[in-house]
Amino acid sequence: MTIANFKMNHTGQFKAILTCFLVLLGSVIKAAPIIYVNQVAFDARGAKMAVISNDNKLSGNTMFTLINASGKAEFKGTLKGPQQINEWAQGKYFYQADFSLFKQTGKYRVSITVNGKQYQSDEFEVSENALAVNTIPSIISYYNKQRANTPTELEVDKAVILYGSTKTADVHGGWCDASGDVSKYFSHLAYANYMSPQQIPLVTWSMVNAVQTVPGLLNKLGAYENMVNEALWGGDYMVHSLSKEGYFYMTVFSYFSKDPKARRIVGLRANSVTTDEYQCAFREGGGMGIAALARISQLKKDGEFKSAEYLDAAKRAFAHLLINNTKYDDDGKENIIDDYCALMAATELWIATDSSLYHDEARKRAQNIEKRMSPAGYFIANDTGRPFWHASDAGLPIVALCRYLSKESNTEDRSAALDVIKKALDYNLRVTTAVSNPFGYARQTFRMGDKIKDGFFIPHENETGWWWQGENARLGSLATAALIGGRLVYPEKGGWGVKKGFATYASDQISWILGCNPYSMCFMYQFGKNNVPYMSSSFGHGSGKGGISNGITGKEGNPDGSGIDFKTQDKGNEWRWTEQWLPHAAWFLQAITAMAQPE
Repeated sequence: MTIANFKMNHTGQFKAILTCFLVLLGSVIKAAPIIYVNQVAFDARGAKMAVISNDNKLSGNTMFTLINASGKAEFKGTLKGPQQINEWAQGKYFYQADFSLFKQTGKYRVSITVNGKQYQSDEFEVSENALAVNTIPSIISYYNKQRANTPTELEVDKAVILYGSTKTADVHGGWCDASGDVSKYFSHLAYANYMSPQQIPLVTWSMVNAVQTVPGLLNKLGAYENMVNEALWGGDYMVHSLSKEGYFYMTVFSYFSKDPKARRIVGLRANSVTTDEYQCAFREGGGMGIAALARISQLKKDGEFKSAEYLDAAKRAFAHLLINNTKYDDDGKENIIDDYCALMAATELWIATDSSLYHDEARKRAQNIEKRMSPAGYFIANDTGRPFWHASDAGLPIVALCRYLSKESNTEDRSAALDVIKKALDYNLRVTTAVSNPFGYARQTFRMGDKIKDGFFIPHENETGWWWQGENARLGSLATAALIGGRLVYPEKGGWGVKKGFATYASDQISWILGCNPYSMCFMYQFGKNNVPYMSSSFGHGSGKGGISNGITGKEGNPDGSGIDFKTQDKGNEWRWTEQWLPHAAWFLQAITAMAQPE
């Protein structure tokens, strides 16, 4: 045998051995299960679940154990499953570990044994009102650090030029929108008509809601005054942003420039094209701005303005939009977002004043929303059959109806609103459980071309032309709707006061945000085990503890939002997944407030 033949033969043998080794190694790695769990805390009264994935089916009676910090078993149960979700993880098997019955305070891990080897989850806490107790102080701190209150910002924002003119307005205060954007928004995406999110006004309303709903808990945490002061900061900004004509200025835009003098009061179109369409319609932040000011006036606390001035501002803005709203809607037509935002505005003014004017307007808007209910159970956004879906405020129609019902006593009006809430919640649960869905991620209905489709994530091909991002605010809004709406139409004693299916639905959305997702990523910064990278911004702003990042999306490049994607680096586009944004923490705050609400 020649040396060359010897080398060839032995090289071939080595490659064969190496291939066998890699196959064996792969099979070992393949067999290792992964335990996904909320990495922060579970409320003792609420639903609790972990998810286990494995490349092979587990035996039908595989058990899981809840172990405490010293390794002692505290609870045992049988895994439910398997389920598969090939759109996300081809060939993998998923199981659910439900320990909702367990209520003992402590720190725990979920443990399973597979092929004689033990695997454990990340640690989490179980205690009364655990999510509120653990996160509310940090959420307040996050917003406090997002204040546009550096000397530079305060100075330049006292005289910001209105786009297309030489006029200026004093719009100092407010919060920077995101960890990568120091602009300030009542709303954006107005040009798309169906996707406008509620931003600074929603934050303010959410804070007042917490103050009025769980004051005892906030006092126990030493957080009551801090929450009130942060809400007043939002209220002050909205009064500053109210023009003498009676509309709110929609956006103070930084143009992503480090030069503070580049800031302008603008309307926005795609790709940061700016216009002079800066007047807020109901759906463009105006409705929630009115609602927040009317509600904050009921705290009887003064900020930069007096309590009565907040209410006067709300009245003036509402009167203006009753006449001018469609002038400010980009397509000149109202849709469901106008309805639920105007419903919130009218309801809060009605609660604050007891005036029949606002009662009539609230009833009208509630009826509009009721008429938008489809036979399938999802809302119709417009007059031509477009399903309502929303990347951040999907639960707001239900939340607005619930707030309206806190004041409405007329039997017929109550019955109609309750019927719509029930249909919407039934739909949310039905569309979410209609397919294999081990994480319980909230699904939705949308139109692609001429077809109505259901999916996990929002379609990337939509009216904005470019905007899609993680949907953690949407999840918080739907969790809130499931709890406060569920208590009205599916009440049960104990737990969170709602039927188990809706408690589980709400818990699943919050757990996804806190780490029980296919990437084991806790999107609340500096909580849990795994966080997205820090993001810096101008004037010393950036990622803050208690802030929540955008989150997980459908697969990049899929127009219908199918598949799954999460990236921490994407040539500057990683903001879609990693950037913190005001509405995420606002809706999370509403959800955990609902969870902590006394029976």
